[in-house]
Amino acid sequence: MPERLLIVMPTYNEHANLPQIVSAILDQDPRVEILVVDDNSPDGTGRLADEMAKANPRVHVLNRPGKQGLGKAYLAGFRWALAAGYELIMEMDADLSHDPKYLPDFIAAVQDADLVVGSRYKSGVNVINWPISRLLLSYFANQYARGVTGLPLTDATGGYKLFRRAVLEALEFERVRSNGYSFQIEMSFRAWERGFRVVEIPIVFTDRVEGRSKMNKRIVREAIWMVWWLRVQAITGQL
Repeated sequence: MPERLLIVMPTYNEHANLPQIVSAILDQDPRVEILVVDDNSPDGTGRLADEMAKANPRVHVLNRPGKQGLGKAYLAGFRWALAAGYELIMEMDADLSHDPKYLPDFIAAVQDADLVVGSRYKSGVNVINWPISRLLLSYFANQYARGVTGLPLTDATGGYKLFRRAVLEALEFERVRSNGYSFQIEMSFRAWERGFRVVEIPIVFTDRVEGRSKMNKRIVREAIWMVWWLRVQAITGQL
C-alpha cells in the first residue's frame, strides 16, 4: 500500500471503547493512521484521545466545541485529511461494531475502485446482537434507499467505507445536506453520480457492547425524505 491511509473516527462518549479500537487498528498495519474527531464528549473521550496522540504519532485528534452531528464530524475530518495529504481516507465507528480485521480487504479492494463500502447485506444478513426491530429497520431502509435513488448498493447506510482522495476532492462538501445516518447514503450517491467506481465487500457487523446508540427518530425522518431530495437533485442536474 504505497498510499497513506487515514481512518477518520468521530467520537461522542466513547471513552470505554476508544483504547480498544485504536489498539486493534494500529495492530493491523503500520502504515494506517487514525484521526479522532471528538465533539467535546462529556465523558472525557477527547482528553483521552489527546493523551493517546501524545504517546503515538499515528494517532491524531480534532477536538470540536460541541456535538454537531455525525455528518459534520466526518466532513471536518475529511477536510483535515485532504489538507494533510492522505491518499486513502476511511470512515469507521469507534464503538467496535466495525472490526479492524477487514482493513486488508478494504485496501485490496480499493486498488480497483474509488470507493469501497463494507456491506452487512452483500452475502446475506451479517449483523450480530441487534434486536429484530432494528435489523428490519436497517434492512428495509436500505432497500428503500436503493429503490428511490437507484444507488446499486445493498448497504447504503453503512459507515465502514474507504474513499480515494479524488472522490472527496470532487464532492462539494458545502452542498452536502445530510447530518445523520443518511449522510452515508448521500456521500455514496454523490460519488456514484459522478461516475466513480463504487464497490461493496462483505463484513460482519457487531452491535456495540459499551455505550448507547446515537440512533433516534429524527435521524430516521431525515433519511426518509433525504433520498427523495437526492433523486430530485440528480434528475434536475443540481446535485
